[in-house]
Amino acid sequence: MPAEEALPAPRPRAAVPRARRHRTTSPWVLMYHSVTDTTDDPYRVTVSPARLDRQLRWLSARGLRGVGVAELLRAHAAGRAAGLVGLTFDDGYADFLTDALPLLRRHGATATVFVLPGRLDGDNAWDPLGPRKPLLDADGIRAVAAAGMEVGSHGMTHTDLTTADEPTLREETAGSRTALTELTGAAPEGFCYPYGTVDERAVTAVRSAGYAYACAIDPGPLTSRHALPRAHVGASDTSVRLHLKRLLHPVRRRPLPAEGTSAPLPSGTEAPA
Repeated sequence: MPAEEALPAPRPRAAVPRARRHRTTSPWVLMYHSVTDTTDDPYRVTVSPARLDRQLRWLSARGLRGVGVAELLRAHAAGRAAGLVGLTFDDGYADFLTDALPLLRRHGATATVFVLPGRLDGDNAWDPLGPRKPLLDADGIRAVAAAGMEVGSHGMTHTDLTTADEPTLREETAGSRTALTELTGAAPEGFCYPYGTVDERAVTAVRSAGYAYACAIDPGPLTSRHALPRAHVGASDTSVRLHLKRLLHPVRRRPLPAEGTSAPLPSGTEAPA
């Protein structure tokens, strides 16, 4: 009888790169702006109430509930975010109270509204092509918070942080957080970069101001809790388009670093808007 052959040694398992072990898929966050009926929308930032209603029904039909970003991130950290999607409304338009809020309540959803405490009761003067749209005043922002929505900062005046000088950068980040704390009685957890533009300096300023997270659009290598990717939602987003955006999200967006870690901030890097 031939001598028993030795069993081949098991192949070593491929080592999982450290960066992969410490990263998780970014939660899905949708980016809205104004909700009203209009045919004048040069920046594609307006969704009609009827369209928003259909979009929220589409989410509900797939077992998804819209929540504010702070709630979403807490659930994500606990591994309970599977049935949640983040809903954000940038700029703090007054039509949030009249047109968006009733629909969110109807569908059992909440959202984060990023407001501009330096433009209370003003309008979107940063959009040169118009149309002019009124923004929430102080009472309106307090009403948003009282309705159970999360209030976050969009800066003081909707200034591009990547081009701001140091005093302006501090005022837009730390200054707006102080203003909203005084206005609502609670310090905002979240910040949203105006225009979606973000770089290392802006992320550092937002983090230093005490925000727990910040929203961008496509922050690329800066992706982290302080530079969260989001998907733009507009008037043309039918159920098919939303389905595709949901499928492509984990492919197009970088994963988040794990809790307790931060994304690397490569010097001179600026993510596209």
